[in-house]
Amino acid sequence: MNASPDAEAIYARLLQAVREGIAGRDVSLIGIHSGGAWIAERLHRDLGLARPLGTLSSAFHRDDYGRRGLPVEMKATELPFDVNGADIVLVDDILFTGRTVRAAMNELFDYGRPARIELAVLLDRGGRELPIEARYCGAAHPLAAPRNFALTRSEDGRFRLRIE
Repeated sequence: MNASPDAEAIYARLLQAVREGIAGRDVSLIGIHSGGAWIAERLHRDLGLARPLGTLSSAFHRDDYGRRGLPVEMKATELPFDVNGADIVLVDDILFTGRTVRAAMNELFDYGRPARIELAVLLDRGGRELPIEARYCGAAHPLAAPRNFALTRSEDGRFRLRIE
């Protein structure tokens, strides 16, 4: 088994990339449940953003809903700001096929039409099936299926990645 990447070092690179990319802009962060929401919560705090943090569930918009079913713990979309005309950074943990991001964008458009959507991901593992690319990425670490990355968060908020 390959050594798991250092999630904290990857997060630090993602934080720097987002900080530089959004400088001077009034952005809203939205984390995709659940790992993306964890990343977004920490980015929101570390960047000191004034606009409230949003979270989003992509479960009902997935094209593989019949195969995957609903998540064990269903979390609701919470967007405490007007999406219309907003400058949004959508945050996820692991970018793989692009299907979660596509589903998240469909959910987001149910709430309005943003001026801009950029994608920030902790890790890009390759294997895209849809033309989706992250504007901000902590690291690229190709991993062939059927292996997966699993992100966990400790009680003190630190991230850990492992390969399963």
